[in-house]
Amino acid sequence: MKLITLEEHVTFSALTNKLPAEAKVKNYLGKMIKSPGLDGKLDDITGERLRSMDDNGIDMQVLSVVGEGADLLNAKDGPIFAKEYNDMIASRIEGNTDRFRAFAHLPMTNPAAAADELERTVKIHNFCGALINGTTNGEFLDDPKYAVIFERAEMLNVPIYLHPNLPPKAVFDAYYTNLPKEAGNILSIAGWGWHSETALHILRLILSGTLDKYPKLKLIIGHMGEMLPMMMVRSDKVFGVGRSGDNQRSILQTLQEQVFITTSGLFSLPPLQIAIDTFGIDKIMFSVDYPFSTNESGRAFLDSLNLSQSDLEKIAYINAMNLLKLS
Repeated sequence: MKLITLEEHVTFSALTNKLPAEAKVKNYLGKMIKSPGLDGKLDDITGERLRSMDDNGIDMQVLSVVGEGADLLNAKDGPIFAKEYNDMIASRIEGNTDRFRAFAHLPMTNPAAAADELERTVKIHNFCGALINGTTNGEFLDDPKYAVIFERAEMLNVPIYLHPNLPPKAVFDAYYTNLPKEAGNILSIAGWGWHSETALHILRLILSGTLDKYPKLKLIIGHMGEMLPMMMVRSDKVFGVGRSGDNQRSILQTLQEQVFITTSGLFSLPPLQIAIDTFGIDKIMFSVDYPFSTNESGRAFLDSLNLSQSDLEKIAYINAMNLLKLS
């Protein structure tokens, strides 16, 4: 059985070290989100990463940039930085495209340039789409300025992976301060905040009518659906269609038609079961969240699943191959 994972991250220190100090100030948690020893794993592609893939039967990783990036730069400098990042990814996976593909890193502070960079990487580097890290300068993607990115993704028929990022500083200060030790910091990211904010981001895209404008656009979210499988029925009941927002379809319909889920970093059966029951087996794809989660833990979870062979193959590789048009 083939195995494809598609929330697997890189950070190239050769580029992040070039970021000016004033840009890094925006990353107010600094390196807190990283565990000791991860820098080398994030910088590596064909060394330890590839050996771990071989050891755990992973045929392909789809790589994406996490951490400090082009979204910390202004509209002039961001596109240059994003292009350099994407070209470096393409260069480092050249000759290994049977094992590695990538999502584009976009200069989100310049939406028009971001759309152009998405198109360039898809056409020149054969990238699979783009990964966007949460809000940009506190703005969600339902802001009309970002429409050009959705238009281009829909035109190119590639998905956008909506990944968590640090909450805006005002949100962090209001919700996550005055807790002991590192509790507030961790609660704001992997302990809770990342996932609830990504779910909120998706709901905003629905209720604002943004996804109705781009009905062929496909979005991917990780971590077993970022809490949406449990809460989507309640949200759907509360909002309805057009009653309290500009959505032309129900929340349930829109989620089931346009949103895909990965298992990244959440290897527990109950969340997977509710994801299957709500989104359906054809919308779920296996991912590890490497190197923040280990390939070993992800593989052990996959091997523990009591699913039919056809359903297991859909999660393991078929759904990803179909969505990302992989061969």
